[in-house]
Amino acid sequence: MKQFLLFLGALAAVAIVLASLGPMIMLAISVWLLYLVFKQFVKTDSTGAKIGWAIVGLIVLSILTPNLPALIGVAALYGLYLIYKHWNRKEPDVSDDPFTNFEKQWKELQ
Repeated sequence: MKQFLLFLGALAAVAIVLASLGPMIMLAISVWLLYLVFKQFVKTDSTGAKIGWAIVGLIVLSILTPNLPALIGVAALYGLYLIYKHWNRKEPDVSDDPFTNFEKQWKELQ
């Protein structure tokens, strides 16, 4: 039953990731461009150039904001990673319990 629920969760996460793949790509590109604009803004000494880079940064920020719902796709991708990580996890065996081992050994001694 647990594997089936993990499969359903993975199926839903894959659907969400595929549905938001385009916005996720645009989000990544705009974050990268915003980072480059910020580096150029900090590096520049001229006031006119700083104003220019600030305007470019605001334009890139206006491209970034409509793609913020892509964060749901990023969360679904992380959930898919967690499902993959827990897919083959073994349940703790009852024989690993120290009390049952003690009881077995006690019965062997008697």
